[in-house]
Amino acid sequence: MQINSYLMFNGNCEAAFKFYEQCLGGKITMMMTHKEAPSAEHIPPEWQDKMMHACLELSVGGAASSENHLLMGSDSPPGYFETPQGFYVQISVAEPAEAERIFHALAENGTVKMPIEPTFWSVRFGMLIDQFGIPWMVNCEQVV
Repeated sequence: MQINSYLMFNGNCEAAFKFYEQCLGGKITMMMTHKEAPSAEHIPPEWQDKMMHACLELSVGGAASSENHLLMGSDSPPGYFETPQGFYVQISVAEPAEAERIFHALAENGTVKMPIEPTFWSVRFGMLIDQFGIPWMVNCEQVV
């Protein structure tokens, strides 16, 4: 079983996924607009160029690893978008410098909820809401 995050956006999914590709690395493997989908006739004309589905593939464990995780998302059709709440997308990294880099990249034009710093469970931990309204936690656990 694999569990992946699927994020809903209010018309800015394409920009968000291009931003995440820069911040997190990985590769966008799919971007389909609403007009490219079989359901296009049910979507208002002004929403046709918005994302019906986007997928960012993230490698885990470096180039030698074959394990990948997906971050997926889409633009909710008008009237269906709900502001994200009650969750955070959590990122675990092995190196404190990488945790800080990712945190500060995601925090650009966003809101820091908890600055990235050492905690009793982690050498680095921080929480933020990015510029697209998505909540993130970045964690670098202590090596025992």
